[in-house]
Order: sequence, then structure tokens, then C-alpha cells
Amino acid sequence: MPAPIVTLTTAENQHQLTIAQPSAGLALQGRVQIPGDKSISHRALMLGALAEGETQIQGLLLGEDPCSTANCFQAMGAEISELNTELVRVRGIGLGNLREPMDVLNAGNSGTTLRLMLGILASHPDRFFTVTGDSSLRSRPMSRVVKPLQQMGAQIWGRQGGALAPLAVQGQALKPTHYHSPIASAQVKSCILLAGLMTEGQTTVTEPALSRDHSERMLRAFGAELTVDPETKSVTVTGPARLQGQTVIVPGDISSAAFWLVAGAIVSGSELWVENVGVNPTRTGVLDALEMMGADITLENQRIVAGEPVADLHVRHSSLKACEIKGDIIPRLIDEIPILAVAAAFAQGTTVIRDAEELRVKESDRIAVMAAQLNHMGAQVTELPDGLEITGGAALQGAEVDSHTDHRIAMSLAIAALNATGITTIHRAEAAAISYPNFTSTLQQICHPL
Repeated sequence: MPAPIVTLTTAENQHQLTIAQPSAGLALQGRVQIPGDKSISHRALMLGALAEGETQIQGLLLGEDPCSTANCFQAMGAEISELNTELVRVRGIGLGNLREPMDVLNAGNSGTTLRLMLGILASHPDRFFTVTGDSSLRSRPMSRVVKPLQQMGAQIWGRQGGALAPLAVQGQALKPTHYHSPIASAQVKSCILLAGLMTEGQTTVTEPALSRDHSERMLRAFGAELTVDPETKSVTVTGPARLQGQTVIVPGDISSAAFWLVAGAIVSGSELWVENVGVNPTRTGVLDALEMMGADITLENQRIVAGEPVADLHVRHSSLKACEIKGDIIPRLIDEIPILAVAAAFAQGTTVIRDAEELRVKESDRIAVMAAQLNHMGAQVTELPDGLEITGGAALQGAEVDSHTDHRIAMSLAIAALNATGITTIHRAEAAAISYPNFTSTLQQICHPL
């Protein structure tokens, strides 16, 4: 019996993912069901907790980040059933009725939980909250949401003048604002809009480019009065709002699908169907980038599910070519840049990724980490201040690499290893569970030796 291609071992609570390239090579074949969209899962739990009545959520992502969101809102009085993919029931307590928690709220590794929650906490008068996260989250910048909230009258304290968690929040009756965000960030936009739900008058956020619009779609569905001006790239919410519980069907996360799209494109002889993927146009920059690179990807069975566009994605191996990725497309694919860097390593020519300095303050410095780890495998990657320059075509060799406890790094390196000769070992691979708990088992199922 041949040795397994993909093996997972555990030592001292850390996982090592080993990928051994068979001597005759491998191909990827099959149908893949991906986890629910992380962004939508967070928002469904939050708005369900703030709404009146019951919210039913189907397809919730069971990763560690949404669990952190659920735990925080349970601590503030919302009733949330056991998390599962079939049906989660959230009994909301209504805007303004969050209970002052008895302990520190812990967002774990989830920047979305912490940043969005700050807008909600800051606008609940006469309640005091303290929030923190794991060591990674405590090093990530919070001033981008703290400063605009303070302009609305929020009282927030924390390390480095409120720039870093742990943070303390004294809820206030806030005043409306028109915030011109210097960056296109769905987290910044959503935080301010959520604060505006309990603020008398109109709260507006204007961005330099359109960021993902899951909050806008869901706020409307829950009953908030919200307007979008695409010409000025502005979103306005009118408060105080009243939210009503809804049924939310969470599509598959295109950020998770991206790993299989790149894998299918770069591994010779591969053909995959990635089913039930959310293809919201504010999130499909990765499809546009892969199209520019010549990937063979088609959208099938396109439909609308609970207000979100959904499709099945069919990918086949193809010869990729280099491209330039920069400008307005970056907010639409910022989370997919690590796996796009892997695609670029197997494309002909030199791919340049710019305007992505945001990657330096994610779960890791994704620019520095991806450059270092891919180069360790034999790729030709140059680190830029705001991105990467990747000369494709170098033969990758198996090596020992490290996720730096970043889920997207762990999975991107696993896909790179599929096209590397020899054996690749990814240390701290448990990070993948943040957004994709069954990534390894799915990889095992679709890998077939030739």
C-alpha cells in the first residue's frame, strides 16, 4: 500500500501537516463542500443577538472565530443554541438591551469580532465592557475603529492610547458622524454602521474604494434603514433602528474556496467542483485575478440565496501567466493574496502585487511570512513595502515551513506543497481551524496519486 500523501500529526498541542509528493505525481479530483462564509457568520450572530425575536442561521461556519462571537454575545444576554451547520437559533434581546458582562469579553483570534463589537458596545449607554483577544489579536491595530468611534463621543481606553487591546469601553449615547475612511475596510465601515444603529440621526461612512457589503445586505434584511451611494462610495444608516429576527442562509466562503481554485489550476491533471460558493461581487476579486492569470474556472448553477449570489465553481488545470494586481481590486481579494502568491509562483512571468500594505497587520505580517516561506521552498519572491513580486516557474522543493499561527498561511503553504517535489512539513498547521476546521480531511479526500 502506498504511503499517504497527506498526514497530520500532533505533538504538544501543535499540529504538523506533512505532504509527500508521490514519485509519479498526484492529481486533485472531486467535489468539495466548503465551510460557511466567515464574514456572514459573524454578522448573522451579532445582528441576531441585537434583534427582537428569533434568528435562524443555516450553514454557520463552525470555526474558532464565529465561536468567539457567539461566546461574547451569550455573555451579554443573547440566547444562542449549540453551534452547528444545520440550524442555530439566536434569541435576541433587542437593540440597547445588552447586559453588562460579569467578565472580560474574549474575541480570541478574531479581528472581526473585536472591531465590529466595539461599535455595538460603545453605543450602549451606562454599561461598562472590557474586551481582549489572544496574543496575535492584542498586537493588531484597533485605532482604525477606536478613533472614529471617539469622534462620535465614545469613551474607549486601551494600550497605546486605545490602539491595542485589551480595551475598556464605557457605553455612551453617541452622536452621528460622516466618517471619511482612509482605507477601504469592511471592518471599519461595519463598526461605524453598527454604532449608528443606536445613534439619533444619520451616520455615514465614505471609503476610497468599495469594501465587501455583507453588513449592508444583512442590516437591510433585519430592518435597518440604510442607503448606499455607489458614486461617492458612501453608506448611510439612520438611527435609532429596530431589528427583527430573520432566517439567514450562509453560503460557502469564497476565501476558503480560493485554496481549491488555485490547487485545481496549478496541479496537472486536476479537476474540481467547489459547490455552494458565495460570489458576492465585493468578494470576487480572486476570480478576476485568476481570470487575468488564465485559470480555467467557470461559474455554474448561479442563483440567489437569502439575498447573496451563490454559484458552483468548476476549475481545471491550466497554464497560468503572470499579471499585475493592484488598486481598487485589492479590497475585493485582500484575504486571498497569500494563495494568489502561490498561484503566481507557478505562473510564467513576474507577478506584481501592490497596494496591499494591510497584509502587514493581519494575523501575521502576511507579506513577510509568505515571501520567507515560499522562498524557503525555492520560489523567487521579493518582498515589497506594500506587496510582493513573484517570478514564477522555479521548481519548488519540499521543506519545513511554518504557518506563524496564521490560518491562511497554513493553507496556502499546503497548496504550494502539492506542486513541490519531496516532502513538505507545515508546522503549527492547527491554525487552519480558525476558518476551515476540516481543511486537512478535505485535502486528503481529493488527493489521488497518479
